[in-house]
Amino acid sequence: MEAPPPYTSATGSSSSSRTRSSLGRMRSMADYMLRSRVGGRSNDESANPPEPSSATLPSYDSRSGTLTRSVDSRRISDDSSTRLSMLRSPPGTIPPSTTSSANPIQDRKLRLDELKKEIEAVSQPTKRSNDGLFKEACSTDLLFLIDTTSSMHPYIDAAKKQVKDIMEDIHRTFLKEAEVRMAVVGYRDHTDTPNIEFQDFTTDVDRVRSFIDKLKAKGGDDFPEDVLGGLDKVVNANWKNQTRCVIHIGDAPPHGKIFNIVSYKDRWATPGTEPHKLTYQPLLKKMIMLNLNYCFLRIQSHTDIMSYLFLKEYQNASAQCKLHVLNSERIKLVQAASSTTSRFRGGKSSLAFEESELGTSYSALRHLVVQSVASSASRTAIRLSESISKNGGKLADSTALANCPSIVEEEESEKELVMENVVPDWDTPSWFNETLTVEGFSPDVVRAGARTLSDMMMHDDHIELSTMELGVRRRSKPFSQGALRVAAYARTAASTNHFVVKSFKKDGKHLAHLAEDMRCQALCKAFALEFNNLVGPQHAVDFIITTCLKAANGTASQCMSLEPYIKGQYVKYNNNSGWVNHDLPAGDTTNQAAQAFSHFTFERSWGQILVCDLQGVGGLLTDPAIHTADANRFRLADTNLNREGFKFFFSTHTCNDVCRQLGLISTADMVMRKSLTFREKWPAVESTVYCSNKLCGKIVPAAGARKADEFPNCHWCDVCWPQLESSKVRWMCLAPGPDHEYDVSRFFYESQGRAMPRKCPEHREADEPAARPAAVGGAVWARMNNTAKQKNISGRSW
Repeated sequence: MEAPPPYTSATGSSSSSRTRSSLGRMRSMADYMLRSRVGGRSNDESANPPEPSSATLPSYDSRSGTLTRSVDSRRISDDSSTRLSMLRSPPGTIPPSTTSSANPIQDRKLRLDELKKEIEAVSQPTKRSNDGLFKEACSTDLLFLIDTTSSMHPYIDAAKKQVKDIMEDIHRTFLKEAEVRMAVVGYRDHTDTPNIEFQDFTTDVDRVRSFIDKLKAKGGDDFPEDVLGGLDKVVNANWKNQTRCVIHIGDAPPHGKIFNIVSYKDRWATPGTEPHKLTYQPLLKKMIMLNLNYCFLRIQSHTDIMSYLFLKEYQNASAQCKLHVLNSERIKLVQAASSTTSRFRGGKSSLAFEESELGTSYSALRHLVVQSVASSASRTAIRLSESISKNGGKLADSTALANCPSIVEEEESEKELVMENVVPDWDTPSWFNETLTVEGFSPDVVRAGARTLSDMMMHDDHIELSTMELGVRRRSKPFSQGALRVAAYARTAASTNHFVVKSFKKDGKHLAHLAEDMRCQALCKAFALEFNNLVGPQHAVDFIITTCLKAANGTASQCMSLEPYIKGQYVKYNNNSGWVNHDLPAGDTTNQAAQAFSHFTFERSWGQILVCDLQGVGGLLTDPAIHTADANRFRLADTNLNREGFKFFFSTHTCNDVCRQLGLISTADMVMRKSLTFREKWPAVESTVYCSNKLCGKIVPAAGARKADEFPNCHWCDVCWPQLESSKVRWMCLAPGPDHEYDVSRFFYESQGRAMPRKCPEHREADEPAARPAAVGGAVWARMNNTAKQKNISGRSW
């Protein structure tokens, strides 16, 4: 976007052509306004005069020597918070600080202290315990629903041969902590005897194998089979454990012309006319209310319509749904339907319908079943984790959890959120039709040194924060939504960078919650700095910076976050409860890096921290989760499952080439035996920095970072660097003495979240000689500069 034109005087950059009388009139008018509005307050830079009464700002006409008022539609902030210090300010300038403190540095310290107190106050009642979550979520009821007509003989034989291995694999995946029960339902057609055969749930795998061995592939009158009779037996089985999976293996659809993909004989073509009078929709709804994850193993195309119709019922319940790529004719219909607002809530994270391809690959049965069960357990863990938050921080007893459905209908009073589907017009400021004046916090910008990561891992207080004051314009309608928040396109006043503002759908989240998320991302960036130095650019990852904000005169209900807009295909690589994306190609370098990064964080922290829930565009990631061994760290994050989270990760993690390149040695077997060993030494990272724009924070090699004497101790990425110059304007210094102008970069002060100065650098230096170091890097910067260089870092040095 082209930056707004900088302000210059009508006679050019020099002020020498002004007449003394015109300058005198301007000074007199400014002094008069200042005295009348501030009540005789000093013209000190840190003093903040009150707002003008309208959006029109006084500006100086160098030809007439008078102050006039004008309105510029390009102003990013046109509300009453605009200050007298904005005299002769260019369009789009951010309002100065809204605080009334005479010492802005002291004021920033007070605001940080207030945030710390708020975090402590919000954390105090948070006595969350995740103990037992892994065992409860992974305890599984697994039911095989098998078509046992004549054509299914090889599949019945495969199930018989693999059922014992399947049971052993599931036990091993769940670190031998969970109970696994199996059941089997075999169905044929109405004219066969017996029509339905049933083995209820048992932990005795030999008993299950013996039952399958007795199933005979026979019968089948016309082409369709009594699938609905089999489903009726499924919903009436003795379900008990939290994770519940149905593995359906069949090559024919149910009776009914709606399932016809070809013209074949059907004695009960009209729905509801079969001897048992069942129809598919009530049965699927019962399965949903019982929290049954449904995995259909496709053999041929005759069942494609059945899969689609069954999936639609689960989709209406906001479950995660997926058809196999060979069922391509209906995939677009599924994608189109998924964009509509559901009548249900809460199920998306805990239930799934999935169609996978079995074909003639009988040996694939074992892998598909174990993978489906592991994914189901991950979704169950999310549901149980939410129940902990609602149950006073403790896991409810099994009976209460079993009777708690994962899908509940939306309250009729809750309005549907309408998302706008437009291409963002970033280059037109007026396209952003809502103006916000906000204050908040962002991670401090520091150089990454030998002990940066160790210090952050040691204590949250080492994850430094700084205060921010911004003017933001956003779209009034969001373009996307998640479970808790909505996202709208946004821009700031002095930058051409693209952003999104995320705000909560409902009240309840405090600024402290957002600050905790922000600290989480800052710690993840510190891990990424070391990770990238070890694995090289091919597998490099980075995390976006989140700035937590609230309206300058707002309440906790108005909390929001500002994040860089990421353009591209969004991909989720893993979650915080053991799910791994298996749909990506085996050689996907970013997926390999993401899985290895999670493992690296665990090993680099000596088993104290694990970063997961990785998602984003390519290697640029957002919204991570952190598991901590110390239950007192990141207590406000419901996604922190503590040591139970470590178990979830290792239950499904398979080391890849990047893990081996890093020399990672911790394994699931070690977690299971509770005897962990780690890599002892890590090479010291090369000098790496963040971009000093606190709204960017991109990881930049120190050698390639842009620097300027005008901004000491700052480093800039290639995107932010040119904006320092292009955003410069000429302002008149309001300090006592001869009139003179000075250049000021609007982008620099916005990037630091600071108010534009009313005095030139020379006068500011004279006023606050001791404050400049604190404004640039603070205590962390001083500590980093004093840190002795190290060639190696002990894994447990912190």
